[in-house]
Amino acid sequence: MSTNPTRLRALALYKELHRLGRDYPDPSYNFNGRMRKLFEKNRHLTDKDEIEKALKLGEFIKNETLALYSLRKYRHLKRMYPPTSLTEL
Repeated sequence: MSTNPTRLRALALYKELHRLGRDYPDPSYNFNGRMRKLFEKNRHLTDKDEIEKALKLGEFIKNETLALYSLRKYRHLKRMYPPTSLTEL
């Protein structure tokens, strides 16, 4: 049984995005449903360049989602402390 490294990368990316989608702040956006549709839409790809392009898009979405979560955590921490001056209001 041979393992395709591209397939393994796609599965790992899908798994990571699915885990990130659990904590997505807006439940009405349906992050996991949209992500699944994108993966199913690209299921038929056979050209290595197109597959690589789709994987890079998935990595971009993953990084942007992680940045969104970091920003959300930062904003929460900022709200926990009182402003130090009147300009921060």
